[in-house]
Order: sequence, then C-alpha cells, then structure tokens
Amino acid sequence: MKVEAALGFGGNLGDPVAAFAAALTRLTLHPDTALVRLSSVYRTAPWGNLDQPEFLNMAALIETSLPARDLLALCLSLEREGGRERRERWGPRTLDIDILSYGSETLDEPGLQIPHPRIAERAFVLAPLAEIAPGLVIGGRTTAVLLDAVSDETIRRDGVATDRLKALLGIEAK
Repeated sequence: MKVEAALGFGGNLGDPVAAFAAALTRLTLHPDTALVRLSSVYRTAPWGNLDQPEFLNMAALIETSLPARDLLALCLSLEREGGRERRERWGPRTLDIDILSYGSETLDEPGLQIPHPRIAERAFVLAPLAEIAPGLVIGGRTTAVLLDAVSDETIRRDGVATDRLKALLGIEAK
C-alpha cells in the first residue's frame, strides 16, 4: 500500500543544496519510494540556537510503501550519509530530514511523532510545505492556514538555490 508522506529538509553547514540533491537522489533510487513534488529552496533564520548561519529549507512529497518507522530509518541513514552529526539540539547541521506527515496517520512513539510535533510553530517548515501541498491537513488545519498563523517575512524563496537543486537533480527549471 502506497502512502504520500511529506518530508522537510534543512541544513546550514557545508553545501545544503548538494546535500538535499544527494538525499533526494538516494530517495528516488530506493525501490519503495518515489518523488511526487519538490518545493523551492527557502532561506530562513536559525531557530532555537540563534548563534549559527542561516538555514536553507525545502519540502518534498513522496509516495512510499515503507512503514513510517522504516521511512524514518531511511531518512536517518540519508542524514548520516550527508555528514550529519548530532551534537546539539537545534544546532548547525549539514542535513536534517524530518517526516512532517505520513498519509493521514498520527503516530506518537518513542523517537517518532507524526505529524511533526512542532510543525504548527515553524514557518520555515510550513512555507515550503504550503507551496507544494497547501491543502494538506495537519491537526485539523491546512498547511496554508497554519502558515498564515505564523507567517514570517524573513523566510524567503531562494531562486538561485532552487535552480541549482533542480540542475543537480536533472529537473528542468521553469
């Protein structure tokens, strides 16, 4: 059974666009996942620990037959391949991949909460997600409505990074 899942990507160390492209390529090569839609890349201020470089963030919709726990394991593996080292909460990172939604499921297990527990507070997650799935319902509200509630003018689409990501993935820029 295939499920549509939303993934959030972030990074602020090294070359996040290249890290996103590598992870997305590996996702598309996995026999149980298919890329459905990609958002633009956004530049966002750090959250939590403010003493670090700004982040690049994006979202992807995928279709998968992996159970949620296996999808999490795949995402964590892709983070490690991308050089992710978990040193401090909300600290700088080469690559972060979060499962934002998994079909209409709600899960609350050790190490796995879906929808992502702080999604409604994070414009940097909602802006790219609302771009590709404005009608996606999370916690009874659409991503577009959630984004309106936490709108942040400092979050901006990065056209150069978006075009570079598409080029790295072999997707024709529009």
